[in-house]
This record gives sequence, C-alpha cells and structure tokens, in this order.
Amino acid sequence: MTFEAALRAGGIAIGHIDQGVNVPMYRTTHRCLSAGSMAGPLVVSMRAIPSGQVADAVRITSRYPAVHGAPVHVGNPSELGISDLQRPDFGDPVTIPDGHIPVFWACGVTPQAAVMETRPELAIGHAPGHMLITDTLDSAYLTP
Repeated sequence: MTFEAALRAGGIAIGHIDQGVNVPMYRTTHRCLSAGSMAGPLVVSMRAIPSGQVADAVRITSRYPAVHGAPVHVGNPSELGISDLQRPDFGDPVTIPDGHIPVFWACGVTPQAAVMETRPELAIGHAPGHMLITDTLDSAYLTP
C-alpha cells in the first residue's frame, strides 16, 4: 500500500508488515453516501502507531490523498463501532505494543462491503489487502 513505504521511510514501523500478516480491516458503523442503489459501511484499515509518531504518520500520509490519504480516525476504536481490534472483518489481527495508538485509514475494501450489502448482479473488485499493482511509482501520488 503506497503510503506504507513512506511511513517506513519516515521511521514508523508497520506492525502487520513486521508480523508478516495482512493489514487488519474493520467495517465501521459509519455509513458512506450511497451511489444509486450502492450503499454500505465505511471500512477502515488499522495500523498501531507509537504515540510519539502519530502526528508524523498523519503528516506523511496526508501527502497521498489519491491513495488512502490522512487517517479518518485516531484512537478509540469504539467511536467507529469497532468492539474488538483482535477480530478484524478482513485481514489479520496484529499485536499492538504498549505505547501504540490505533490509527485508522479509509480502506479500499469499502466498495466490497457495499457490494456485499447491496448484492448487485455483477461486481469486480480486489481481495482485501491485495491491491492492484501498476508500474506507477509511489512518488507519482505524492503531493507537495
């Protein structure tokens, strides 16, 4: 995921990468605006960030608005309707070290959640955590 390389370059460890698992993703209780008959919940991905580096993570990822952008929520997962971080709806649970804060980004699985809810006759998407790969460099998505 594009901004993760930038986070790591900024000295911020990414738990799911270090633990060798897929990023944890959660359906929230926040509803997206519908697009015609398509409607569903916002899905977020979570990365536990050391408390002293949260501002850095926000600053770094906000420079990638076309590919996730800045976090949509920092801190208490229950404010998003997430009751248990060890039970993601997609991906894998991660160990959250002491002194780390859960930080949540809008996730590309949101359309899949809408498809699952509205059940259109045909839909094409990606598997959670397995994004489309192109030859575009991450730097092409970086805003000054």
